[in-house]
Amino acid sequence: MRFMIMIKADKNTEAGVLPDEKLLTEMGKYNEELVKAGVMIGGEGLQPSMTGARLLQTSDGAKIVDGPFAESKELVGGFWIWECKSVDEAKEWLSRVPNPDGSMGTIELRRIASAEDFGENLTPELREKEEALRAQTPDGEQYRA
Repeated sequence: MRFMIMIKADKNTEAGVLPDEKLLTEMGKYNEELVKAGVMIGGEGLQPSMTGARLLQTSDGAKIVDGPFAESKELVGGFWIWECKSVDEAKEWLSRVPNPDGSMGTIELRRIASAEDFGENLTPELREKEEALRAQTPDGEQYRA
């Protein structure tokens, strides 16, 4: 099972305040544990929403809206992609995320949908096309649904 773990943004990340050395050290150690355990597929911090954009789709068409976005508590400030044997294993790793300064924050864990989750709507033809596209991506089979 693959999971996306989303670290919510806050007023500091949205202001572009960089993490201190203590946090970077603790997160580095944690990421090393994840990699050694074969759990971490990827992960990155994100720039503040002032550098981003949103696509708004309506019945009248689509519109690009540039950041920043008002509700920082609804924004993602970083993420991991994990491969775990179960939801319980993912929750166990989640419970170990460092918080060296004791600040309040929210980290969300979501299972990434797999081909099986789409049932018969993902026809054999659609499945074949999806697999062919994935094989062409830089990490190819690694991100197979």
